[in-house]
Amino acid sequence: MNNFPNWLESIPFPMVITNQQDEIENYNSLFFKLFDEVAIGVNIKEFFHQWEALGDPLISAKKGDQSYLLQCNNVESQTQTSVLYIVSKDTSFQHLQEKISKLELENKELEAVFENSTEGIYITDCDGVTLKVNGTVERGLSQKKESLIGKNMKELLQEGIVNETMTFKVLAQGKMIHSAPTNQFNTLIKTAVPIFNKTGEIKKVVTYIRNLSELNHLHQELKKALEMNERYKEELEKLKNNTWWDPNVIVESKLLINVYEMANRIANFDATVLVLGETGVGKDVLARHIYQASHRGAKGEFIKINCGAIPQDLLESELFGYEAGSFTGADRRGKPGLFELADQGVLFLDEVGELPFALQVKLLRVLQDKQILRIGGTRPKSIDVRLIAATNRDLKEMVKKGEFREDLYYRLNVLPISIPPLRERKEDILPLVKSILKKVNEKYAISKEFDTSLENFFYSYKWPGNVRELSNLVERLIMTVPHKFITAADLPEEYKVRKVATSEITLKEAMENVELEILSQAVQKFKNTYEMAEKLGTSQATIVRRLKKYNLSSPTII
Repeated sequence: MNNFPNWLESIPFPMVITNQQDEIENYNSLFFKLFDEVAIGVNIKEFFHQWEALGDPLISAKKGDQSYLLQCNNVESQTQTSVLYIVSKDTSFQHLQEKISKLELENKELEAVFENSTEGIYITDCDGVTLKVNGTVERGLSQKKESLIGKNMKELLQEGIVNETMTFKVLAQGKMIHSAPTNQFNTLIKTAVPIFNKTGEIKKVVTYIRNLSELNHLHQELKKALEMNERYKEELEKLKNNTWWDPNVIVESKLLINVYEMANRIANFDATVLVLGETGVGKDVLARHIYQASHRGAKGEFIKINCGAIPQDLLESELFGYEAGSFTGADRRGKPGLFELADQGVLFLDEVGELPFALQVKLLRVLQDKQILRIGGTRPKSIDVRLIAATNRDLKEMVKKGEFREDLYYRLNVLPISIPPLRERKEDILPLVKSILKKVNEKYAISKEFDTSLENFFYSYKWPGNVRELSNLVERLIMTVPHKFITAADLPEEYKVRKVATSEITLKEAMENVELEILSQAVQKFKNTYEMAEKLGTSQATIVRRLKKYNLSSPTII
């Protein structure tokens, strides 16, 4: 085509005209130059392909691999209606859809942030008409968005849907306004912000509303938790800082803290104490603690006897003593019994459940009368002794079976204290191990160490023999293993077998064992708790709590 219409040539863009059937009727030289082909009579939707409306009047289309932007305009004449297309070749047009898609995604994300904000967001125009609200406002006012949008704030005030608004104050003053809670029933804090257009006029007002009641609740819960934590620390320090506290007594778990708190409360009373617990839990240690914590610690002795370790015919003379010449082989001067030796102090009867039935009667009489009578004696002697008894047996069941006197049981069970087994207070295990290790190292001028695998065994093992078994095994390992660093591989064979035999543990215990193993390795591998938290995918505060739970040493906190 050599001759192009003058009016089309005057337009500085590639231009094409189609009829109502979308057939190309004419175009200018710029269009011809752009495509270099005759297109008269060709359907424009075949000339271009991949048509996509971008919004009136823009259309995207392709010819070959090239993208084009078409602006269509209807041209009315007396005879027909034609469509005029201005064609633009845009080298960046192929990215236009990506940009539009990205903007749509960002808009959805912003809408989600807006909708899910815990703060209420209320938007009005420059006349106070509601334009947009989020779900928090909807729930706070108990109103659907549809019933709010389009309404003026004055209407909402009149209808009682809102009881106050800062919108009109912002419109009048042209600046941000804050509103704080006025009393315990008004827990809302509000901030209204004006949005200006290019000419400096207020276009919109955005009001942010935050309900402090939930924040206050969380603050109170945090305050309670911190207070409880401080109380635990104070009680523990109180226990450890007393002058009578035995430094060899390790108290870390809350269960054992409760036991020793009770011991402190009853220390200065003279009533009989019955200490209950499995073999090896430390009943004698608790009994001595009560003695040292009481006024008797400064006046009398702490005398201990194991009722199950002495033959019955000797036990009576041990407890009550005998006069000179009472029986063959007796000391010519006579001998005071343990009750007399404990005068002004404490007599600790360990394994009281093993006390012969005949001696139970005599013990009951001593508790009732506060007097003892030596074997072969004729004159009772008054005594001032506090009795602490201990047993790993169920005395109540023994009473039912007729194996223990019921009246004696009630005399002994005035102040019962039960010590939980070591497996129920795992927080005490590793501190006990470290204390024993330190004591033995100092005593023999050696420097043995336990590695993580052994500490994990100590923590996860059931310890049927409790603290006594733990202490014996720790000392045994220190003294028998020739190398400095002692591992789980150095355990005696019976413990390796028992470890397998006792592998039926609860899910919680199994998870704790795995968690302990991971944390133990992480402490050695990473420089600080922040790095540990990052690598383990949790918070630094969680790492600190877990290290404290398992009594692991923290890396330096930076």
